[in-house]
Amino acid sequence: MRRRDFIKVLGGGVAAWPLSARAQRPAMPVIGYLAAGSPGSEARLHEAFVKGLGEAGYADGKNTKIEYRWAENQYDRLPSMAADLVRQDVAVLAATTTPAARAAKAATDTIPIVFTTIADPVQIGFVASLNRPGGNVTGATMLSVEVGPKLVELLHVAVPSAGTMALLVNPTNPNAETQSKSIEQAAAKLGVKLHVLNASTESDLDTAFAKLNQLGAGALIIAHDVFFNAQARQLGGLTLRNKLPAIYTLPEFSAGGGLISYGASRADGWHQAGLYVGRILKGEKPSELPVIQPTTFEFAINLRTAKALGVSVPLPLIASADEIIE
Repeated sequence: MRRRDFIKVLGGGVAAWPLSARAQRPAMPVIGYLAAGSPGSEARLHEAFVKGLGEAGYADGKNTKIEYRWAENQYDRLPSMAADLVRQDVAVLAATTTPAARAAKAATDTIPIVFTTIADPVQIGFVASLNRPGGNVTGATMLSVEVGPKLVELLHVAVPSAGTMALLVNPTNPNAETQSKSIEQAAAKLGVKLHVLNASTESDLDTAFAKLNQLGAGALIIAHDVFFNAQARQLGGLTLRNKLPAIYTLPEFSAGGGLISYGASRADGWHQAGLYVGRILKGEKPSELPVIQPTTFEFAINLRTAKALGVSVPLPLIASADEIIE
């Protein structure tokens, strides 16, 4: 029996199934949870996912089981992890972040997949359209790639004297090229010269920051990435120690000493993904569940950092922030 037929039957009861087919399925549906990050760095997001799943009527160990696979920021581990979950014939795959979703999609075109991504899922080939995804894939997007030009704009308003900026990207991220292009275009429109630096390990970060001084960059934009997410607070402190005005997409960054953070609420995306997994377990088809787009954005400015860096943040920018750290 095909997977989509199984979901349809599950929604209407299993009484009609032959005994041999029922024997092959566990009474408790299994959710495959494929994550590019680690349990520690994604604890708050995982909690939001579990909350959404609970609101849909499911709880791990009660009426469903969750099989976890954590890549610990090593993206090359994701394909084998996705294949392992597919071999276990899970009922739904929850693939958090773009690298995990890409691996899940490559592993199966029958098992329903619910993703979270920072990209445009149509542009990167996950779904046919946002309203009618088609196929076996749907989920939530935080559109952080599209937020890239906004990061350039905000940093330029805060530090207009920075005629040269740098962009830090993780070259192993599937979104790296798209993020770089959108930010480079935005910088060019503002007349800002942009240098692109790569980092995918902690030692790479040290090398990148050493190069920043050589390039004479007056400000830094950090592209959204799972590895950078795990280092967000440390990156904030690192930019402060290097006396560099910088912007990133997570509030942890500004809390750690970064000048500005701006981005969609990731917790909302994970929460919606949990809800969608529950709805699919109840029989809904991913092809008919529209991709959820962000409605909540978090904008924070660290005025302590601004003072330490000698940056006079314009009052209109301060007034528009959701959080001010003083």
